[in-house]
Amino acid sequence: MAVEYPVESWKDYEVVDSGRGEKLERYGSYYMARPEPKALWDKSMSESEWNKLIHTRFTPGAGFGKAGKEDSGTWSRMKAMNDQWYINYLSPQPGLRLRLRLGLTSFKHVGVFPEQAANWEFIYRETSKLVEKAKAEGAPKPKVLNLFAYTGAASLAARAAGADVTHLDSVRQVVTWAKENMEASGLDNVRWVVEDAMKFAKREAKRGNLYQGIILDPPAYGHGPDGEKWKLDECLYDMLKTVAQILAPKDSFMVLNLYSNGYSAMLGETVVKEAFRLTGKSGYEIESGELSLLDRYEKALPLSIFVRLKR
Repeated sequence: MAVEYPVESWKDYEVVDSGRGEKLERYGSYYMARPEPKALWDKSMSESEWNKLIHTRFTPGAGFGKAGKEDSGTWSRMKAMNDQWYINYLSPQPGLRLRLRLGLTSFKHVGVFPEQAANWEFIYRETSKLVEKAKAEGAPKPKVLNLFAYTGAASLAARAAGADVTHLDSVRQVVTWAKENMEASGLDNVRWVVEDAMKFAKREAKRGNLYQGIILDPPAYGHGPDGEKWKLDECLYDMLKTVAQILAPKDSFMVLNLYSNGYSAMLGETVVKEAFRLTGKSGYEIESGELSLLDRYEKALPLSIFVRLKR
């Protein structure tokens, strides 16, 4: 099992310290403290050292951490800071340069999940290979579909590599945020879809539409724009079986990311193998592991698991 971290060349983000159920992060020039249930150890810095740095701290509300509840709460400002600001993502791979708008939301998030940078690198690398092969063969650009796409960094990684990208999320405001990130990153021509992911994927399967790349980062719980219910334990396998129908049978890749506590990389790999009916002769390469962050004191925070297919 692999453990992957953001590239060291990303200077606009770092985990400064972690422990006692919190992490201290720096986004650009702003420092913030947020809950982190997986930080079971002591902090390496003192509370006074944290407080000297912190611009804002998130305090969870009554529903924080309960099954089916969003991590809602409030931010307490300790130093002056902008409501919105930008950070840059500079990859070691030439061509992957993103500019991402951040902001404080009532759900603890700020608009980017930094541990996902390892997936952005994979998406850009694999998409670039497909684009070059298509050019050499005189074939159309590869198509990449990003389901549950949030503010779009993964979509933009695929677009920066030259793919035709469809970005889907059920929340219109989040799709608008992703558009702002596209424009700030100097990119264009992403197809934006506000819809329920399962409905869209099943419709594409009925139409016989295929994608050379598919990205999934499904939540534990969620709702479509028309109230459609999503529960990871009940819907994931069906979604993956549908994705297996719309992923091109060759020259293609898939990325699955899961944050749900209790899901292991081995479980993720098994459910993907079963959904795609993979055998030793399937031709697919499969890899799985954890996406983690490392603080200044080399304490590792494993935050999600990934499964990747490519053929």
